[in-house]
Amino acid sequence: MRFIEVALVEPDKHIVALADAYFFPPFQPSLLPRTKGGPVIPSKLPPRQARLVVYNKRSNETSIWIVELSEVHAATRGGHHRGKVKSSKIVPNVQPSLDAEEYAECEAVVKGFPPFRDAMKKRGIDDMDLVMVDAWCVGYYSEADAPSRRLAKPLIFCRTESDCPMENGYARPVDGIRVLVDIQNMIIIEFEDRKLVPLPPADPLRNYTAGESRGGVDRSDVKPLQIIQPEGPSFRVNGYFVQWQKWNFRIGFTPREGLVIYSVAYVDGSRGRRPVAHRLSFVEMVVPYGDPNEPHYWKNAFDAGEDGLGKNAHSLKKGCDCLGYIKYFDAHFTNFTGGVETIENCVCLHEEDHGILWKHQDWRTGLAEVRRSRRLSVSFICTVANYEYGFFWHFYQDGKIEAEVKLTGILSLGALQPGEVRKFGTTIAPGLYAPVHQHFFVARMDMAVDCKPGETFNQVVEVNVKVEEPGNDNVHNNAFFAEEELLRAEQQAMRDCNPLTARHWIVRNTRTVNRTGQLTGYKLVPGSNCLPLAGSEAKFLRRAAFLKHNLWVTPYARDEMYPGGEFPNQNPRVGEGLATWVKQNRPLEETDIVIWYVFGVTHIPRLEDWPVMPVERIGFMLMPHGFFNCSPAVDVPPSTSDLDLKDNGVTTKPVQNGLLSKL
Repeated sequence: MRFIEVALVEPDKHIVALADAYFFPPFQPSLLPRTKGGPVIPSKLPPRQARLVVYNKRSNETSIWIVELSEVHAATRGGHHRGKVKSSKIVPNVQPSLDAEEYAECEAVVKGFPPFRDAMKKRGIDDMDLVMVDAWCVGYYSEADAPSRRLAKPLIFCRTESDCPMENGYARPVDGIRVLVDIQNMIIIEFEDRKLVPLPPADPLRNYTAGESRGGVDRSDVKPLQIIQPEGPSFRVNGYFVQWQKWNFRIGFTPREGLVIYSVAYVDGSRGRRPVAHRLSFVEMVVPYGDPNEPHYWKNAFDAGEDGLGKNAHSLKKGCDCLGYIKYFDAHFTNFTGGVETIENCVCLHEEDHGILWKHQDWRTGLAEVRRSRRLSVSFICTVANYEYGFFWHFYQDGKIEAEVKLTGILSLGALQPGEVRKFGTTIAPGLYAPVHQHFFVARMDMAVDCKPGETFNQVVEVNVKVEEPGNDNVHNNAFFAEEELLRAEQQAMRDCNPLTARHWIVRNTRTVNRTGQLTGYKLVPGSNCLPLAGSEAKFLRRAAFLKHNLWVTPYARDEMYPGGEFPNQNPRVGEGLATWVKQNRPLEETDIVIWYVFGVTHIPRLEDWPVMPVERIGFMLMPHGFFNCSPAVDVPPSTSDLDLKDNGVTTKPVQNGLLSKL
């Protein structure tokens, strides 16, 4: 038995909201739903349950188990914890994600295969320690990729020096060899040395370690930059509960998504604790390549569903990944064989100065008012083969929440014959080219704007700016206005970005108004974005139909978590997941709203992207829209110095009865 994933069965949304209102500071009686006899007060915390995805290597079957956990006293049970199996079922016709142990075994099998060793000798390589084998999932292109077999198609690379572990081996792709591996039995079932493509020559600019990049000259004219917080940070952490300025939320982590932000709320003066979102995370990412040649056409990685963003996260290093006063959170998960593994310093929490928040100078008096902006950043970074991805949630003093992805790492490359040029990529070094490709990310935002526990009073409105028709209302031909459209059902809510109309979307509470009588809300403001540059019949769109639109809206459902379905690996079913759920065309006019925002970048590689890509940033913003009676930043006093890090008067009660850790 192989443990693919063990994760918490999260309690129902309304139960979490009820516990937030009762157990967490500041205690808000007004948030508790009321009955004739008074407020509904939770009597006990929900039972802890684990959900296991298990792969039976012998039978090639995948099953899902629900286990209720209960602590048993050490004196009676030898120190062990025992649980009770609540349910188990076999899921037919699926393959779960691959694991690091399978990657290592696949590499060993390929490097020990005699025909492969002979093929490498033809290319002048006898030392198998130089060879790098990256196992990639095969996707689904025909019945040959059906999940009746657990398959991988490795990509092959080769270093030049065996005693240099930091050498950039991705600089020498081995082309012309095709390998298909049966991961269940760890045997090679297909092998073909199709074409002898010479290995690219050793590029002197291939390495990225200190003293070796760009000809071996490192910058020496940069003076130290220190971030000092002598009074400590302005945030407070109790377990996984975070308070900063007027924000509070909880931090979670799953093997598939990585960082998860729970129970996001804003403490707004006399209005108390105002919920914004129940759960925020990145649930999927897809990287389709635009080169029709072997092997690039089938490189369409689902890095969350096929590999696991959380399982590929790594420890962060202070002074490099993060600056300032850092609070780190470790991540714990179950490995392939059932043991517990810990990634130390996996999630980073810290404050950042973010320039000017607002400023105005009265030109008559010359007097100016200005406030510095500060944000709280929560992040983690994962490595999936050659690429690195940093995932960030930034919280601002003016009520904004920013989602940001930073892309860096090493390009996935191909080899060139002497004198050859490829139409579908960029030549970045002698004998070496980088195919064009795209990166898509899916943020799942389970919203709860101004909703009390059990309330489902949200809706989504699309806003487009339109030019007024010439006539009596526009005699100067300069008029334009914002037009709103309520997205009433799921089919209507499949939407795309449109910068020509400044299109954005607002999640509104249908029962709460601000001081001008407008409904309170949060708006989603797109950043730069794109759609798949592929024909409608592209094979990877069978599994990634959710990429066809930038915005999807669904009513909350506990089992609707992943836009491509839970098992996208070798998935033969067309449009499973989000594209199937919305066919129900469920109403959205006043319900429990989940927003799925798909955003991406088209990467046409440059010479400057070699040997390591400078960070590219993409993302979007959640901004208050009529949410506050006045700007929440107005009552923040100006800093008396650059080192004034006080909490600006925000106070909260201590956690009651120590129930935080139990929850």
